[in-house]
Amino acid sequence: MLNPKDQSPPAYDAKAIQVLEGLEPVRRRPGMYIGSTDNRGLHHLIWEIVDNSIDEALAGFCDNIEVTLYRDNSASVADNGRGIPVDPMKDQGGKSALEVVLTKLHAGGKFGGGGYKVSGGLHGVGLSVVNALSEKLEVTVERHGKRYHQEYHRGEPAGPMKVVGKADTTGTYVRFWPDPEIFEELGFQWDLVAHRLRELAFLNKGVNILLRDERIDLDYHFYFEGGIVAFVRYLNREKGTVNVRPMHVEREMEGTTIEVALQYNQGFTETVLAYANNINTVEGGAHVTGFRSALTSVLNKYARKAGLMKESDPSLTGDDVREGLTAVLSVKLREPQFEGQTKTKLGNSEVRGQVETVFGDGFTQYLEENPPDARRLIDKCMVAARAREAAKRARDLVQRKSLLESSTLPGKLADCSERDPAQCEIYLVEGDSAGGSAKQGRDRRFQAILPLRGKILNVEKAREDKILTSEQIRNLITALGTGVGEKFDIGKLRYHRIIIMTDADVDGSHIRTLLLTFFFRYMNDLIPANHLYIAQPPLYKLTRGKEISYAYTEEQKNRKLAQMTGKPEVARYKGLGEMNPEQLWATTMNPENRMLMRVEIEDAVEADKIFDVLMGDDVDPRKRFIQTHAKTVRNLDI
Repeated sequence: MLNPKDQSPPAYDAKAIQVLEGLEPVRRRPGMYIGSTDNRGLHHLIWEIVDNSIDEALAGFCDNIEVTLYRDNSASVADNGRGIPVDPMKDQGGKSALEVVLTKLHAGGKFGGGGYKVSGGLHGVGLSVVNALSEKLEVTVERHGKRYHQEYHRGEPAGPMKVVGKADTTGTYVRFWPDPEIFEELGFQWDLVAHRLRELAFLNKGVNILLRDERIDLDYHFYFEGGIVAFVRYLNREKGTVNVRPMHVEREMEGTTIEVALQYNQGFTETVLAYANNINTVEGGAHVTGFRSALTSVLNKYARKAGLMKESDPSLTGDDVREGLTAVLSVKLREPQFEGQTKTKLGNSEVRGQVETVFGDGFTQYLEENPPDARRLIDKCMVAARAREAAKRARDLVQRKSLLESSTLPGKLADCSERDPAQCEIYLVEGDSAGGSAKQGRDRRFQAILPLRGKILNVEKAREDKILTSEQIRNLITALGTGVGEKFDIGKLRYHRIIIMTDADVDGSHIRTLLLTFFFRYMNDLIPANHLYIAQPPLYKLTRGKEISYAYTEEQKNRKLAQMTGKPEVARYKGLGEMNPEQLWATTMNPENRMLMRVEIEDAVEADKIFDVLMGDDVDPRKRFIQTHAKTVRNLDI
């Protein structure tokens, strides 16, 4: 509040109202359009242009897309679609349609239904946003037997559109240089781009996608005639499958094309990837609800009809029928309703019934035509049901124990005095020695410490009932307060920062990986909500006389050594227990100068594969992974 004696605040009148013209809103608030200005937002620029090419493919006018990454941090996308219209637009002062698309938000051929029946990019901001956030952009269109070209600088035309030659084909080529004034870092990542293009090739069978990286002189083609059936096989590769031939159905219903492929594996985790108009709806929506409802219903009906379950047996639940399930669900509809610009949840209520009908009919037919596979699926579901009952008893035991212990806190936990979860953080610390130092060095107001004795159970190799009998995991679940499984509630999380703090050696890395496996498989919602972190203790202590400095990387150590006069004694930390409480606080726990690495999931498919390879039962894939990456390992401490 202002003191009446203080100077009056500026007048809030018509002069205070700003109108941002053209693409200025995008440059002022880029996060509103691409989510962020970090690495994720940078790659979003490529997705926006590629999505336009895919929309041309969905409309039946494009079957070849080329993405190129250049040494100067630029990227280009080319397709053999119809080419962006170039005709003058009378209602836009005679500007070409190309310039309007590149300089006006919400301008495109996806609104009236005339240009595209099915499209992912409904907001009409894709190409204009890329233009606004690029230091430079070049576009070439082949159309009407001519080649048209125009160049832009930070969203502004460098000159009018020009005819630069003749053309025998049609298509669009866009090359852009992301603006260093906007993005925190430049440079596209091969893996991220390749994963997304592979995904799009699976979802759009018959479309050839070429990724070329001039920085490493590498070309890679993605082309899958099998579509999402090939996708399911890819997801289940190197996993023991239950039904060798994936189930597949594709049908149009009331203008919506519904396609589902599924196959069960011998594992315990569920992998269901759902898409609407090629957009990965990670939060699900009506299509996922319809799929899950039909899956449970069909398996129960078939099991009873075939005599595999008695009438007196309890019905299989959704959890029972999803254990070991790998499925890809793709719907393509004319007017999708996404929640927000990030498009992570499909809201069209009518799609639920459409998916339920199409998938239900297709899955019923598959089971009836493949009795041996059907029996194996039901057997797996019934084993899962028995394990679920055992897990329920274990969960109930954990919850009863929590209630009896009044504070719901395990004995090893040193809790903090703050009661607002948003202000609290918990360190999961390797070993009692480091736990003791952390307890003494912490700020007791908001930092809690939970020491972990040894290596926790590898949850990738165990069912939930066995997992919940592990004392270490029970203590962790109880301390966090969210519960687990069907009773997981992120709203009950007691600490909004969960920080894994392990030694900088092989054992520490293993414990960290075991914890990450647990969170990925059983508390996955904590990760996108930005609750999971990894502490970064220093690797080196540099001492010269009374001068002490810490280095967190090899490069930082070398840089500091070069800056220090004389010859320091250099100490390599291997265990957190080597640091006294004051050192641990100063280097690793003090919010003023500590380094934390936030855990994110950039590619759920690849993350699932890596956890399965590194932590699963099958040894051969892990051996091949180690052999493949052995030469690129850095800082291996054995």
